[in-house]
Amino acid sequence: MIPKHVLLSASLAVLALPGHADGYKVALDGTFAPHAMPSMSGGVEGFNVDLAAAIGEALGTDMEVIAAQFSGLIPALQAGTYDFLVAPTTVTEERAANLLFTEGFMDTNFAFTVPAGSDPMDGLEAFEGKTIAVNKGSVYESFLNDRAEEFGWEVVAYGTNTDAVEAVATGRADANLAGATVSAWAAKKNPRIDLSYEYPTGLVWAFPFRKDDTETRDKIDAVLECLKSNGTMAALSEEWFGVTPAEGTTIVTPTPGYGTPGFDGYDDTAHDMSCEF
Repeated sequence: MIPKHVLLSASLAVLALPGHADGYKVALDGTFAPHAMPSMSGGVEGFNVDLAAAIGEALGTDMEVIAAQFSGLIPALQAGTYDFLVAPTTVTEERAANLLFTEGFMDTNFAFTVPAGSDPMDGLEAFEGKTIAVNKGSVYESFLNDRAEEFGWEVVAYGTNTDAVEAVATGRADANLAGATVSAWAAKKNPRIDLSYEYPTGLVWAFPFRKDDTETRDKIDAVLECLKSNGTMAALSEEWFGVTPAEGTTIVTPTPGYGTPGFDGYDDTAHDMSCEF
């Protein structure tokens, strides 16, 4: 396990075989907790900050992590400002047409939180007739509204997901729906709520690269496979989300080839998995 003082550093240098002559300049959204968020000591901290540090540790090279608004990350990547992005980026057909992606490093599922001590909930049917709080204007609100007639739930939208979670904690709503990692983080930080049912979307988060940078994409893809296999990814999940990943989930399961299967840019070339770089 990488020492805490190294994991929380926004730049990292170790004595090993260089993975890139001048290190890598990477970027993420610094306001997406618990993946990246302002730290008390300045800079940013979070799951993806630690993951970037772990990649640098594995390659023995510098990782300069820049925090910026998500809307500007991909244009800046395409302009050559960054080597690649370490922001959680959902792989879609539209994005894969213009970017190269690594294999997924995590599933982009949805998850419910419920009042602490609630009975286990399994499946969307368990929330029939419930009042569900959600962040206004989010994909989660659209998901709930599209299925409201089918499941008979009442959707109550709040200006922030923090307010929606508070509605559950104070008994004004039966559940909250958000991204799985955001929900896990909320449950970890708030003893008045529990993490509940996780809805699988079938999509993954991966790291994007410029279309012409296959070499770097393949190198970072191989590092992700190593970090999945040696327990680093599971340890980061436990630290930041309070969740031990289930066997077979993307965060602990290497993907054959390079890239995300089923999307443009995927290379199914077989290769041996190794943590020697």
